[in-house]
Amino acid sequence: MKYANIKEEELKNKTAQDYFWLYDCSKIVGNIDFCVAMHGSQDESLLWAEAKKGVADMYNSLTQLILTIGKARTFDKFLPPSYLGSFDAEKIAFVPYSEIADVFYLNDFNWNVAASNYDTREFKLIHEKVKNTITEKTLLFNYQKDDLELKNFIKTNFIVGKFGITKTRIDKNNFMVIYNKWLGAVKPTIAVNWEIAKKTGIIDGDFYLADLLSQENNTLKEKLYVLLKHDHYTLERSIDQAGMFSSKRTEFKDKQAAHTLFWNRYVRPPREEYWDYIVERRDLLVPQDVRERKGSFFTPQIWVELSQQYLADVLGEDWQDEYYIWDCAAGTGNLLAGLTNKYHIYASTLDRQDVEVMHDRIQNGANLLENQVFQFDFLNDDLFPSVGGVPEGRGGKLPQSLQDIINDPEKRKKLVIYINPPYAEASDKKTFGRIEGKAGVEQSKMNKKYASLLGQGNAELFAQFLIRINKEIPDCILGQFSTLKALQGQHFVDFRQHFSAKLERLFLIPADTFDNVKGKFPIGFSVWKFDENARFENIIADVYDKNGKQIGTKLIESYTDSQYINDWVKPYRADIKQNQLIGKFPFKGSDFQNQNIIQIVHHKMPYNTEAGQFHINQKNVIYAAIYFAVRKCIDADWLNDRDQFLYPNEGWKHDTEFQNDCLAYTLFSNNIQSQYGTNHWIPFTENEVNAMAKFESNFMAKYLVGKIDTEITFDLFHKTEKKDEQPLQFSLIAMQVFEAGKALWQYYHQSIKTQPAWSDQKPNVNASLYDVRAYFQGRNDKGKMNNKSQDENYSLLISDLRESLKTLALKIEPKIYEFGFLKA
Repeated sequence: MKYANIKEEELKNKTAQDYFWLYDCSKIVGNIDFCVAMHGSQDESLLWAEAKKGVADMYNSLTQLILTIGKARTFDKFLPPSYLGSFDAEKIAFVPYSEIADVFYLNDFNWNVAASNYDTREFKLIHEKVKNTITEKTLLFNYQKDDLELKNFIKTNFIVGKFGITKTRIDKNNFMVIYNKWLGAVKPTIAVNWEIAKKTGIIDGDFYLADLLSQENNTLKEKLYVLLKHDHYTLERSIDQAGMFSSKRTEFKDKQAAHTLFWNRYVRPPREEYWDYIVERRDLLVPQDVRERKGSFFTPQIWVELSQQYLADVLGEDWQDEYYIWDCAAGTGNLLAGLTNKYHIYASTLDRQDVEVMHDRIQNGANLLENQVFQFDFLNDDLFPSVGGVPEGRGGKLPQSLQDIINDPEKRKKLVIYINPPYAEASDKKTFGRIEGKAGVEQSKMNKKYASLLGQGNAELFAQFLIRINKEIPDCILGQFSTLKALQGQHFVDFRQHFSAKLERLFLIPADTFDNVKGKFPIGFSVWKFDENARFENIIADVYDKNGKQIGTKLIESYTDSQYINDWVKPYRADIKQNQLIGKFPFKGSDFQNQNIIQIVHHKMPYNTEAGQFHINQKNVIYAAIYFAVRKCIDADWLNDRDQFLYPNEGWKHDTEFQNDCLAYTLFSNNIQSQYGTNHWIPFTENEVNAMAKFESNFMAKYLVGKIDTEITFDLFHKTEKKDEQPLQFSLIAMQVFEAGKALWQYYHQSIKTQPAWSDQKPNVNASLYDVRAYFQGRNDKGKMNNKSQDENYSLLISDLRESLKTLALKIEPKIYEFGFLKA
C-alpha cells in the first residue's frame, strides 16, 4: 500500500504532489474533498473526487461524492468537471462525469441526507442506480502496480475542453505488459481450476487472447482455442460423434466485474495489423514450466532467415521445391516463415491450441496448408498405424502424404526435418532458459526405446527428438537449433557414438537473443546428413553476434576419448582424514559454464557439498593453484561456455614460472573466510603488513620462501625452518600482484587500529582477502557484501590489485593453450 498510515489531509497532499503536480489542486469547490483544475482556470475543473484514508470501497466512495454534489447542487454553482473520482491509500478511480450526470436530475428524490451515512435508503438507492455505470465505465488504477499507466492517463486526459477518454492502445510492444497485469486482475475471477487445466493443456494465455482480440466482449477471431462470448468463455468446440456441435463453457466468479474494470482502461481490439503477430506470439503466454517442457521457445526471425540460408547453401538454391520440409516441434509455426512452397511443408505440434493458432494464421495469409498442419506428439505417438489399420499406440496421426514420403526411400532422402526442439531437462539440471529442470519431463516412449543409446543424455528432450529422427527416419536431412551439449557435453558421449550423421554446416548465436533466455551460452543451428558410417568429431562453426553480423569462426570439438582437467587433478587430493587441511574447492564440471562455482574456500566451509571436493594441504598447494588459475584466468563468455578444460600435456611440469604465476594469481583470488577457522593463506608476515598481533598461521608466508618440510605429517604450521630452503621465484608481473596485495593488507591493518564509524565489521588480525573486502565494503540489509566501498583509499588499492591480476591472467593464458588445458 503506497500511502499507508497517513491522515486524509496528508493523503490528498501526497496524491496532488505525486500525480497532479502539473495542475492546481488548491481550489475549494463546495464540500468536495479534492479538486483538480488547470492553473489560471477560473471556472473549469478536471476532477472532483472523494478522498478516504486507509482502504475504502470504491462504490461507496463514489456514491458519497454523488450525494455530496447533489445535495449542494454543486453543478449549478460550478462548471462540472470532466471526471468524478475517488481515491484512498491504495488506489484511485475515475468515471466520466457525463456517465453519471443523469442521476442528479432524478425526480422525487430526497437529496437532503448525510452523504457519509451509508445506511440511509437514499444512499442505497443511489448506490444501486450507479453501480452498473461505475462498473462499466470506471477506470481504476493501483498506485504501485499501475503507476506509469496512471500518470500517462492523467497526462493524456486531463486537458481542458477535451472530449472523450483516451485509453491505452495495445500493440505488439505492450501486449505482454498488459497480460502480466491481466494475470493479477482478471485471471483469479475466471471459474477455472488453473492447476488442473494446465495439466490438460489449457493455459490462461488463451483466455487473455480471447479478451484482447474482442470487441464489445465478443472475440473476433473464431479460430482461437478460447472465445469470449459476452459474459462467458467457450472452448474445445467440436463436432461430436453424433454430428452435433459441442463445446465447454466457463463463467466469471464475480459477474464479470473485475474483467470490466480492467478492460475499461484499454482500447480493444488492437489495430488489426497487430493481430497476426500477437497470435503468433502465443508462446510468450505459455507458463515457463510448460514452455520448457514443450519447447515453446520462439525462434527470432533473424535466425529463421539465417538458418534457411544455410539450408540453401547445403541443399542448393532450389531446395524448397526439391525437398519436403517437416517441422515436428512447430509451436505456432514461426520457424516456417519465409518458406515459399506450401505444398511441400508439414507442421506438427503437441498442443491442439497451437494447431488452432496456425490454422488461424493460414486464414490470414500464412503460407501453409490446413491439412498439413496437425497435432502430433513426436516423443510418444507412432509414426504409422500398425498392420491392419489399428494404431499400435497413438499412431496414424500423420497425413497420408507425409507417411508416403517417409516410407519411400528415395522421397525420404528429400525430406528435411527442420526444428527448434524442446529444451526441457529432467531432475535438477538446467534448461535452455537456465531454469531449474522439471522432474519427470524426460519420460516418454522414445526415452524408454532409446535409453541405451542416449546414456545420460536421455534427460534432455531435444536429444530424444534427434535420436528418433536418426533411427526411424534414416537418410533424411536434419536442420535443428540446440545447445552444444550434443556436440561437446560429457553426458552425451554415448549419444555421439550412436548418432550416425555427418555435420555439414554449423553457425553459433548468443542464446539470450531468444525470448526468456538469460544465460550467456551459444545456440547452434546444425545441418546434418544422415550417414550410418559418420560420427561427429569436430567442425569450424561460423559465429554471429546478436545483430546477425558474422564476427568470426570457432572450432567445435567433440572431445572424443579426451580426459578432462578433473581427471588430471584428482590424484593429487589430500587425505581428508589428516588434520593438515588448509582449504578445498569443488569438482563442478570441466567447462566454462561452471566457472563461477569454482572457488577455493576454507575446508570447513559448507560449500557445494553435493559435488566432489579437492582438499588442499602443503603437499598439493601448487596443483590446486594451477587448477584454480587455469579455470579462472580466462573470462567465461557466451561463446566459450561449453569449452572443456582438459588433461594437460607434460609441459607444465617443467615451467616453474608458470606454476608460480598460478600460485600468485590464486593467493589474491581465493574465497577463504576466516570465520570458518584458521586462515592459512596470508601471503605476508606480520612485519610486512605492520599487523597489530601475531597471525594464527604463517603457513603461506613460509611456503613462499621455501620453509615448509614436505615430508612432515604433523605440526604442519609451526615446524622449524629447513637449512636448504629455496624461496619461490616469481615473475615481474607476479611481483606486481604481491606489491598491490601488500599495500591493501597494510592499509587494512592500519585501518583496524582506528576502525571507521561507518564499518560494522569487527577487526580481525587474521583477515583473508575476502575478510578485507567485507570490512571495507560492508553488507546490505540482506547480508550480501556491497559492491563498492565508501573508503576512497581502499577503492584505489583494490582497483590496483584487480588490474595487476588481469595483467597476470593475460600472461598465464597462452600457457593454458600451450600445455593443452584448452584446445586452441
